[in-house]
Amino acid sequence: MKRFLLNGTAVVFCVVWAFPVYWMVNTAFKPYGDILDETPDFLPWPLSFDNFISALNKPHFWDYLANSLIVAVSVVSVSIVVAFLAATALTRFRFLGRRGFLLGVIFVQMIPQPALVIPLFLGMKSLNLLDSPVGLSLTYVAFVLPFTIWTLRGFMHGIPVELEEAAMVDGAGRATVMRKVLLPLVMPGLIATSVFAFITAWNDYIYAYVMMQDQANYTLPLWLVSFSSNTGTDYGGLIAGSTLFTLPVVVFFLLIQRRLVAGMTSGAVKG
Repeated sequence: MKRFLLNGTAVVFCVVWAFPVYWMVNTAFKPYGDILDETPDFLPWPLSFDNFISALNKPHFWDYLANSLIVAVSVVSVSIVVAFLAATALTRFRFLGRRGFLLGVIFVQMIPQPALVIPLFLGMKSLNLLDSPVGLSLTYVAFVLPFTIWTLRGFMHGIPVELEEAAMVDGAGRATVMRKVLLPLVMPGLIATSVFAFITAWNDYIYAYVMMQDQANYTLPLWLVSFSSNTGTDYGGLIAGSTLFTLPVVVFFLLIQRRLVAGMTSGAVKG
């Protein structure tokens, strides 16, 4: 009975969580007239692709998609490399200020991101990085690094030091140990943090709006705003665009899901 109640509760939570996503996809395939219908229709029939055609014909979609991908991939690449090196240093070396650095990482995570809009804007302006994918990527890296470092530090603590010592006894150097011993074992943590970094860089609107002034450098969140104007809102195009906007995140997760499970299994066996 207890297991039945727990499973039932889990199913209810899953349905509540997934229903908005389902309703978005459902609405995207409806004709525009049915979208504003007060009677809910849980199955869009006949299927209409007009909303997707309208969204894809919106100016600069492919340019903004490329900009978003460049920023997101850059953030993921830089953050996991820096976080891996930082987590290794924090767990494998003793140095002055280590605890202070950890406290700083925790403190930075407590600061709300909107509170840093003006300081970061002024900082990027002084570095001539406004209206640049580099400046926007560095901004997102600054946001995701505290979480990725803290998360990877936890993974590092679970890896026995004896594995590294055994490799060094066999003649491996520090760089070889990091590449062939630590990196495979901490891979689940790297993949988990890469998902967080990708979603953070992909979904942000505020900083992209503040720092990107040239429309040629806009990202997809800014493109979605173009469906609303003074004359009204194209709800069909907006919902279809939102559906297209979520696809890269889903694809990214599906690509790394197998490696995430394999990495967790490998880490459990080797650990």
